[in-house]
Amino acid sequence: MATDLYSELGVSRNASDEEIRKAYRSLAKEHHPDLHPGDKQAEDKFKRISAAFAILGDPEKRRRYDAGEIDETGQERAAHQYYREYADGTEGFRYHSRGGFEDFGDIFGDIFGRAGRGRAGEFHMAGMDYRYHLEIDFLEAALGTKKRVTLPEGGTLDINVPAGVTDGQVLRLRGKGEPGVGRGQPGDALIELSIRSHPIFQRDGDDIIVEVPLSIDEAVLGAKVQVPTIHGTVALNIPKGTSGGQTFRLRGKGIENARTKHKGDQHVRTRLVLPSQPDPELEKAMQQWRDAKGGTSGFDPRAKLRAYL
Repeated sequence: MATDLYSELGVSRNASDEEIRKAYRSLAKEHHPDLHPGDKQAEDKFKRISAAFAILGDPEKRRRYDAGEIDETGQERAAHQYYREYADGTEGFRYHSRGGFEDFGDIFGDIFGRAGRGRAGEFHMAGMDYRYHLEIDFLEAALGTKKRVTLPEGGTLDINVPAGVTDGQVLRLRGKGEPGVGRGQPGDALIELSIRSHPIFQRDGDDIIVEVPLSIDEAVLGAKVQVPTIHGTVALNIPKGTSGGQTFRLRGKGIENARTKHKGDQHVRTRLVLPSQPDPELEKAMQQWRDAKGGTSGFDPRAKLRAYL
């Protein structure tokens, strides 16, 4: 019995492209052979959902599948029955219909090419593209990496992920798809990337944003603090009187743009943090400071909000 590709991915026939991608990502993550070593059932399921996505994930192939032009394996569906007939020493194709026979020898000769009069030649067809999904870490995307993935058919594929790739970007590995027929070129492998979020770093184009907590004494008196970047740790001078939310720029500490080779910057945003438990000495010092200012802090930190209060 033929497999329904929509049922294989657990989506309806009118599902959007994004719904199909999400369903595939979820199932691929759940049944990936690397997570179930030795589990033949999980491996078979992974192969089926990958084969389904190879067709439904391609808009043109999905259209042709829905129209019945290709089957669940991506192969052309034969609209009619053709067979080879020999007559008078010649070889050709004839089309069988309810009305009888109609000679299609010239048409197929033009398509396939002929080696001599009335003789069908070789058929050449490019191979189908294969589509895969690869999930990588934030730093692997920012700095580049090499990955080896297990393919649904059991082989492996080495992928060179360049620095600076983005979520949803598709890498094309030429010639790594389905082999061609005859002298047809092989298809390509299309790798769609999904990037996991990072607990510290956030990306804004080629720039990196990091939030760095400061204690009240570091903010008031100034300090030199260690700040993580995607390239390693750097020392950042915090000047006296630094407010929470203030931003410092570390030039060239962002992501290198693969096209322009220009490196983005890292933006360090400060955040004031008080001790998790009340500190009597700190409270006493703040009270003395407030009293010395006449019962106020001596400035209005919410001056810009007054117009809206």
